[in-house]
Amino acid sequence: MTQPTTAPQAHAQFTVPTKHPMVMVLGSGDSLLRVIEKAFPSTDIHVRGNEVSATGDPEEVALVQRLFDEMMLVLRTGQPMTEDAVERSISMLRAAENGEGEAAETPAEVLTQNILSNRGRTIRPKTLNQKRYVDAIDKHTVVFGIGPAGTGKTYLAMAKAVQALQSKQVTRIILTRPAVEAGERLGFLPGTLYEKIDPYLRPLYDALHDMLDPDSIPRLMAAGTIEVAPLAYMRGRAQPVFTKVLTPDGWVPMGDLRVGDLVIGSNGEPTPVLGVYPQGEKDIYRVTAQDGSRTLCCGEHLWTVRTASDRRRNKPWRVLETRQMIDKLRAAHARRYELPMLTAPVHFPEREVPMDPYALGLLLGDGCLTGSTTPAFSTEDPELASALGAALPGIQMRRKSSVDYVLNRVRASGDVITLENPVTGVLRTLGLLGTRSHTKFIPESYLHNTAETRLAVLQGLLDSDGGPVTQAARTCRIQYTTTSAQLKDDVISLVRSLGGVAYTRCRTAAGRSPGRANGRDAGYRHDAHIMDIRLPEGIEPFRLPRKRDKYHAAGGGGRPMRSIDSIEPAGREEAVCIQVAAEDSLYVTEDYLLTHNTLNDAFIILDEAQNTNPEQMKMFLTRLGFDSKIVITGDVTQVDLPGGTKSGLRQVREILDGVDDVHFSLLTSKDVVRHKLVGRIVDAYEQYDSRNGQ
Repeated sequence: MTQPTTAPQAHAQFTVPTKHPMVMVLGSGDSLLRVIEKAFPSTDIHVRGNEVSATGDPEEVALVQRLFDEMMLVLRTGQPMTEDAVERSISMLRAAENGEGEAAETPAEVLTQNILSNRGRTIRPKTLNQKRYVDAIDKHTVVFGIGPAGTGKTYLAMAKAVQALQSKQVTRIILTRPAVEAGERLGFLPGTLYEKIDPYLRPLYDALHDMLDPDSIPRLMAAGTIEVAPLAYMRGRAQPVFTKVLTPDGWVPMGDLRVGDLVIGSNGEPTPVLGVYPQGEKDIYRVTAQDGSRTLCCGEHLWTVRTASDRRRNKPWRVLETRQMIDKLRAAHARRYELPMLTAPVHFPEREVPMDPYALGLLLGDGCLTGSTTPAFSTEDPELASALGAALPGIQMRRKSSVDYVLNRVRASGDVITLENPVTGVLRTLGLLGTRSHTKFIPESYLHNTAETRLAVLQGLLDSDGGPVTQAARTCRIQYTTTSAQLKDDVISLVRSLGGVAYTRCRTAAGRSPGRANGRDAGYRHDAHIMDIRLPEGIEPFRLPRKRDKYHAAGGGGRPMRSIDSIEPAGREEAVCIQVAAEDSLYVTEDYLLTHNTLNDAFIILDEAQNTNPEQMKMFLTRLGFDSKIVITGDVTQVDLPGGTKSGLRQVREILDGVDDVHFSLLTSKDVVRHKLVGRIVDAYEQYDSRNGQ
């Protein structure tokens, strides 16, 4: 009779270091040992003192030995082992034994990876898939965490966001989720707007309170460092469709822009439009700076600003929404929020002009362009008369008095007397012939030309009719006065396009005491517009030596500054938002103000993403700014969208699969870290859907 063969048995024995009390290895009341024995029923495990032995199937004995080795590595870090941690370690070891997964992460590596420690607790991944999800967030700019409820998708993303903020990798955290679960429009829910959206955002608030000091959260939210808002607010960073945006070809209504069009960025260079998103009607606000520049935008529109304290401490610029600044515009009576300025003059394409730009500036300042007489020029500075004559070919400067010069045509032998004066012909071409002091203007071909051309026009105006104004213990400002309202606007445009600021005030003609001319009273017929100008360092406002020397002796123009003066409601308007490719996401809007609506230096989390439609998902992804990170979490089995609406989360994987720097992390019921029953429920539903072809 043949005796049954006995399966080969293996025996392993290992010693627990004395520095680890056996209660830490076996658990209180041997609870951890019972978990191990239950997981390996065919293996006999015996403990005597600090000696542990295992006898049984060779493969299982090897797994038991590896398990205790991993437990020792975890305990060595000072982290206690729990029943849940032991179960997950066994699961990871068996998965590795069966060849599941590509990575070689060990249970100890997973269980000892700390993300965040706060208020006596440490947040770390608990499963292999969770560790891979956390690692993907470190390595990739856009990460999708897809899996059932309870797998820690949002919680771990929140922990990484707080870690990035505390380590100054980002300057703000933005948390958002769609508010569609109620099956109602928010406008019809009771309470204020924040009361309406609060239930949808509560899970995000709860996670924040687990990771940060609760007393610091209101302060961080008030400063815009942390923003929690429904997805609709991410979309609504917009300006009215008629708002002007600067392009290389001049000002264009925002509603006329299309993807691929060029707009002007903060460095003065063209930058392409990456996205255009119509917004429908929105509440609009008028944002006004102290120099009088103003534009319109919605309450969620983004502004790059800094405070005086930020500047003193050399802190980076912050990004705030319009609505966040409304009630905080003053700090001890000073304007709180400074706006950025152009870092270089605006770059417009070169255009051919019929007259030297410096000569045009001189004539606009002190020239007689009426056309009823030969063009003339008045100045007490012979240098200006010489410069003007040299810049106008075919013209001879004839001195009529100590300050008056006539611009005569140079006559050649055989010329007839009816030939037109070259200056008169050019003035007619430019539309300036017949203008007087109160109707002069700068032709468009000079306003939107190269920086050199624009500066030359401004220098001619300032040399002839402007000058430096010095004050004790202050840098030098430049003052220019004109009676032409249009010329005033044109000069301001020149200054702003060069990166400067111009403050203007009006001295009305009515009620002013008359001046004196040739010994007689001379009344004022037109209001005088007085501009105080500051230009950035490196922009020379004068060519006339006496003015240039005085300007530099006083320390130059200092630093042009703009701060927000007021934010006022301006009704409701059809609005649109754009995204540009500039590194800082800034573009030039009305009055050369710099604004943007893309999120830079931010950690952005979109939760419950299965409840976005495809258009919302595209809108959200294209909000990504520079040095930012996006994590999108959701469960495609729990879609609450109205019937017939496709989930943007389901579609986006087909679209972005294979795109560099975009990663999809898939979590399963094995990664559920809530009650164990949750994982079983998830599995039961998956089996039901599989049986019914769903």
